[in-house]
Amino acid sequence: MSAELSRSGGVPLDLRASHADRDRVVEVLRVAAGDGRLTAEELDERVEAALTARTLGELAVLTVDLPESASEVAGKDVDRIEQRGASARRGDGWVVPRRLEIDSEWGEVTLDFTDAVIAHDTLHIEVDLRGGALKLLTRPGVVVDTDCLVLKYGGVKNRSAAGPGVPVELRVEIHGRMNFGQLVVRPQRRGFLRRAPKP
Repeated sequence: MSAELSRSGGVPLDLRASHADRDRVVEVLRVAAGDGRLTAEELDERVEAALTARTLGELAVLTVDLPESASEVAGKDVDRIEQRGASARRGDGWVVPRRLEIDSEWGEVTLDFTDAVIAHDTLHIEVDLRGGALKLLTRPGVVVDTDCLVLKYGGVKNRSAAGPGVPVELRVEIHGRMNFGQLVVRPQRRGFLRRAPKP
């Protein structure tokens, strides 16, 4: 199998794999074995390789000849952040999902899009924030819509990074409610946004 064949997913395959990425591949392999697509020996070999894989590319090679594509294995449609009195952050090559659910109480959640991998045109964020702050670090091409956010004793500071003639790479739509908290949207001072290559 060639890693090059697995690039149809549109996600940079040199990104480091997470435990969740490895678990998803193992599940795909087990289903394939149950369907008779892999022998017991092939299953054992690929599961061992999946559990020790370092990058998404190494994982994608293990599923390239199976019905579920590498992009479906490597990427997420829904992600969730839940914290109480702490800090949570997404950044450093973060693969942006289609939907993000945030349940935060008296802490800070930071979403850094500076070096994020954008595989979709729209990110829907559902927020339930009670105290603390939600911070979005953007750059030209990332547009944030807060019109559907319900505020109670909270505030929004939305400083767009968009410039004239800059095409929209990602539209972030924020829904939900925020009590005694603050939403801050501002451009990052350095770095760049990586757009996932199209298939």
